[in-house]
Amino acid sequence: MRLIAVLTALFGLALGPATAFAQAFDKPIKIMAPYAPGGNIDVTARIIADKLREVLGVSVIVENKAGASGMIGSDVVARSAPDGTSLLVSANSLVAVPAIYGNAPYDWRTAFTPITHIQRVPAVLVVPANSPIKTLADFIALGKDGKFAVADSGLGTTNHLAVELIAEATGTKYTSIHYKGSGAAMIDVMAGQVPAQVDQLNAAIGNIKAGKLRAIAVSSDKRVPQLPDVPTMKESGVKGLQDFTFATFTGLFGPARMPPDVVAKINEAMVKVLKDPAVVARFADLTAEAYPTTPQETAAMFDAEDKMVVPLIKKLQIKPE
Repeated sequence: MRLIAVLTALFGLALGPATAFAQAFDKPIKIMAPYAPGGNIDVTARIIADKLREVLGVSVIVENKAGASGMIGSDVVARSAPDGTSLLVSANSLVAVPAIYGNAPYDWRTAFTPITHIQRVPAVLVVPANSPIKTLADFIALGKDGKFAVADSGLGTTNHLAVELIAEATGTKYTSIHYKGSGAAMIDVMAGQVPAQVDQLNAAIGNIKAGKLRAIAVSSDKRVPQLPDVPTMKESGVKGLQDFTFATFTGLFGPARMPPDVVAKINEAMVKVLKDPAVVARFADLTAEAYPTTPQETAAMFDAEDKMVVPLIKKLQIKPE
């Protein structure tokens, strides 16, 4: 028996980590993107899935299940078996949305196992290409009576909260139009049905470069190299935004009670994914910064976000409409 065990171990080493990991699963890994196709979460999930498939040697599928600002798809993962085959890509809105709805089917702290940070990206204010809005000051001037509409990817998403933070800082108010993902919102903005949108820059940059949207300002600390003519919100000259920065960050999660060795294996694989030059370049082309973290660091990032945004949500009394 001892000889068989030794031979089995040696055979596993000979196969390599990808094949050995693949043998631990009898079904594909499914990554849930809990929003409609075309937005930041969807794009992020598909980039990592392509490389994760190669690193692990198993089939990796991305599934979109939009609704309730990401809670429907997230809940599917929360209720899945904790065997490493059901994963979730989520942004910092994971902590905000339950605070807004108040009746979330899960507690993000206990329903999910943090695995790693994936990427962070600034927000961008965009308008239709033929819009009369040319500057951030123009946009702020339209927020005096609360009637000006701004599209976002869903109630409580980081795009929605970015608008609320801008309004809070400048003493303005807007009518938020919530969609089931930024892709659908962007279509309506490009068509002129909604006059403005705040979105992650990586989701909007393709249509900005194609001339279908006009970028007014980005929420990064410095101008982004891909759009050197687009000012930051900090340099807009608008009172209240002198130090304003904002970013959406995404993380990879599994269901609660995942075995530590499975978490460690997926985290190890994601380190390889997120340090791969091609993956780094793909995210960089979309103005996003990709880097891995430990599960503990990931949990700390989302905990810090919880402490920052939940009090804001309560102060502004943001509730489902």
